[in-house]
Amino acid sequence: MAFNWAYNTRDFEFILQEWLPTERIFAYERFRDYYSKDDIKMIIDPVFKIAKEMIAPANDDGEAQPARFENGKVILPESFAKIFHYIQENGFGSSNFDEKAEGALPLVVYAAIQEMLASANPGWAPYVALTTGAAGLIQAFADEKLKEIFLPKMFSGQWSGTMCLTEPTAGSDVGDILTKAYPTEHPRIFKIKGSKQFITGVEHDMCENIVNMVLARVEGARPGTQGISLFIVPKYWVNEDGSLEDNDIQALGVEHKMGMKGSATTAVTFGENNNCRGWLLGVDPRENDGKGEGMAQMFKMMNEARAQTGHVAQAITANAYFNAAQYAKERVQGRPITNPKGDRVAIINHEDIKRMLLNAKAHVEAMRGMIFQTYFYLDVRDNDPDEEARTKASDRVEVLTPLIKAYCSDEAWPIIADCIQVYGGYGYCEDYPVAQAARDVKVLSIWEGTNYIQSMDLIGRKWTMKKGAAFAAWLQDIRDFIKENENTPGFEREFANLERALNSYMEIQMTIGTYFGNKQYGMMPLYARRILTATAQLYCGMVILSQALLAQKKLQEIGEDHFDYGFYAGKVAAARYYLLNVVPNVWAAAEIVKTGDTSVLDVPIEAFEY
Repeated sequence: MAFNWAYNTRDFEFILQEWLPTERIFAYERFRDYYSKDDIKMIIDPVFKIAKEMIAPANDDGEAQPARFENGKVILPESFAKIFHYIQENGFGSSNFDEKAEGALPLVVYAAIQEMLASANPGWAPYVALTTGAAGLIQAFADEKLKEIFLPKMFSGQWSGTMCLTEPTAGSDVGDILTKAYPTEHPRIFKIKGSKQFITGVEHDMCENIVNMVLARVEGARPGTQGISLFIVPKYWVNEDGSLEDNDIQALGVEHKMGMKGSATTAVTFGENNNCRGWLLGVDPRENDGKGEGMAQMFKMMNEARAQTGHVAQAITANAYFNAAQYAKERVQGRPITNPKGDRVAIINHEDIKRMLLNAKAHVEAMRGMIFQTYFYLDVRDNDPDEEARTKASDRVEVLTPLIKAYCSDEAWPIIADCIQVYGGYGYCEDYPVAQAARDVKVLSIWEGTNYIQSMDLIGRKWTMKKGAAFAAWLQDIRDFIKENENTPGFEREFANLERALNSYMEIQMTIGTYFGNKQYGMMPLYARRILTATAQLYCGMVILSQALLAQKKLQEIGEDHFDYGFYAGKVAAARYYLLNVVPNVWAAAEIVKTGDTSVLDVPIEAFEY
C-alpha cells in the first residue's frame, strides 16, 4: 500500500533539550524522581521504533480494510486492536494521564509521543485520545466509586472511551440537543433516550466495553446549554458484582468518510428499548434551579481535544512534508535554469520545489513550536507550586488553544496540497502517501468545533478574558521578546517584520472595537477567521524566530563540517522564510479589516443561485 512514515525526531530533541527550559518541568515533584532532560532521547527513540514497526504498518490495514458495519457491530482491522492494547498496556497511552500513577511523563514530553503515534496512523490514534479524554472526565468529576469501576480498566486499555455530543439536528449548537435523561429510583442513575451522530469510537470490536460520555438534558431542566448534564453511559452496564450486561445502545452504521477510514464514525441510538442507563456526573439540575454542569464539564475534554486535533493536523502535515522532501531528493527531472544544457538534476534543486518544501518546513516547525510551548504551559499550570505562575500559564493556554486547533488544521490543507504538487502527477495517485494525507487531514478543521467557532472564541472570549488583561499579557510576551532581541546581528529584517506585525495586530483590535462601537456587529464574524490566522502567524513568528536565534549560536559554535550543521541551518532558514514571507500576512489582514468591505454582508441570498 501507499503509506510511508518518513518522520525525523531531531526537532523534538531540539525543542525539549535545547529550546524550552524543560528543567523547570522536570524539577516538579511529580517528575523529579523519574526523569531529566538527559532522558529525552531515551524516551523518544523506543516510541519511534514502535511507531515505525507497529503503528505505521497498521495504517495500510485501515485503508485496505476500513471500519465496516455488520449485524449491528463495527469491525476494525485486527491490527488496530493489537496496537491499541500494546500502547495502552506499555504506558504510552491513557495511563500517562492517571493522577495516581507513578512515573508519568510531563505533557510537553508526551507531546512528542502523541505526535509520532498520530502521524504514524491518523485513523487509529483517536481511539487512544478519546479513551484518555473520557477517563479524564471521570477522574475530574466522578465520585470514588465510579472512579474505581471505570478508571483502572480505561487506563489499562481493557476498556475504551468516547464522547457523544453531536446529534442529527444539533451540531455546533449543542444547546439544542434532544437526548433526554429520565430519573430512576436511584438518585444518580438515569434512563437515557436519544440519538447521536458522527461519534468516533462509540462502537468497535477492540475492547470488551466502551465508556461513552454523553450529553443529555434531565427531564425538566432548563433549555439551552444551561440545562445540559453529563452522563457515563457504557456500552455494557456494570453491575454491582462487576458483571456486564447490555445497556441498550445500538450503532446504526458507519459513515463513509473521505479519509481516516480506520476510524469508526458512527450514528447511534440510546434507549431504543427504554433500557439505557447512565450515571450523572455533577449536580442534579432538579436540585439546582434546572441548571446542569454538563457543558462546563465537557469543555475540559473539549479543550484538550481541540489542542490534540490541531496537533494531529500538524503531525499529518509533517509526515507529508518529510515524504515530499524525500521524494524530491530522489526524483530526477529537468535541468537547472542556470545551466539549461547541463545534466538533469533531482527536482529538489529547482527553485519552486525548494520554495514549497521550505514553506512546509517553516509552517510545520512554527506550529510544532507553538504546540509544545502550550504543553509546557500546561505542565506549569498543573504542577507549579506558585499560584501566580499557575495562573499565568493557564491564561496562556486559554489564548493558545483555539490557535492550535484552527491554525494548524487550516494551514494543513494548502501545505499538503503543495506536498502533492512536489510529486507532480504521482502525488495525485493513491500509490503515494500524500494523497491519503490530504484525505485524512481535512476533517480536523471541522472536528471539535469548526474553525469559525475557534475564531469567535478567540475574539469574543479570549480578547476579553479578565477584562482584556489576559490577552494583553499574551501580547506583552511578544513585545518583550522583540525588545530583548531586536538588536541581534543578522536578524534585523526579521525583527522589523515581527514588530510591524505586532503593531498591525493592535490596529486590528482597535478597528474591531470601532465596528462594535458603531453597532456594526456583523464585522466581527466576517473577519474572525482571518484574524485568528493573523494571531497565530504573529505568535508563530515569535516562536520560530526564538528558535532561530538559538540555532544561529549553535552554527557559530559547531562549524560547517559538523554533522548537525544542516539541522541548525535549516532552523534559521525556516525562520527567515516564515518571518519574511508568512508574517507579512498580519499587516495585510489589518489593511483588509480596516477597509471594512461589506460585500459579504450586502450580497442578497438570491445571488448564490447563479
